[in-house]
Amino acid sequence: MSLADAHAFAFSLAATLKVAIVIFRAGDGTLSIVPANEYDGDDTAIVGEIDPFAP
Repeated sequence: MSLADAHAFAFSLAATLKVAIVIFRAGDGTLSIVPANEYDGDDTAIVGEIDPFAP
């Protein structure tokens, strides 16, 4: 997944679920997204975070 696709998917998911979404780089180099409350990986792997409640 490209960075642009990951951001678009994360934004859509955050807006739909009304939860913060984390975009992170997995061990194999691919980008993935997950709700922030479910992420338990390394903080240095986080590429971005989408929060639907942030101004």
